[in-house]
Amino acid sequence: QLQFVESGGGLVQPGGPLTLSCAASGFSLDSGQVGWFRQAPGKEWEAGKDYEEVSCINSNDGSAWYADSVKGRFTISRDKGKNTVYLQMNSLQPEDTAVYSCAAAPPNVPCASATYTTWGQGTEVTVSS
Repeated sequence: QLQFVESGGGLVQPGGPLTLSCAASGFSLDSGQVGWFRQAPGKEWEAGKDYEEVSCINSNDGSAWYADSVKGRFTISRDKGKNTVYLQMNSLQPEDTAVYSCAAAPPNVPCASATYTTWGQGTEVTVSS
């Protein structure tokens, strides 16, 4: 059974870094796209609802896509040996505060255009002084 477990969230000061991890089980990083999404506070987290896609990585070549809001600050990467996708976040700002979740999509569509069907539970990131 495909499952994602996110970790690494927490409280960070503005301008600081944080790295999130998305550990996959029942799923190979070669078999589908993986995306990172976020949902702003004040909304009850529900997988696939009212989210912003911030980054994704393509399974075939490891190429990445970033939303304009995070481009130049966030970096997505993967470790196939650990079956884990990471989101390194730098220069965090209060507007980055959200629940971050990873999700999987079939490999036949570029990750930025894919339909994501399997979601993790999320990890909360709070950027505040």
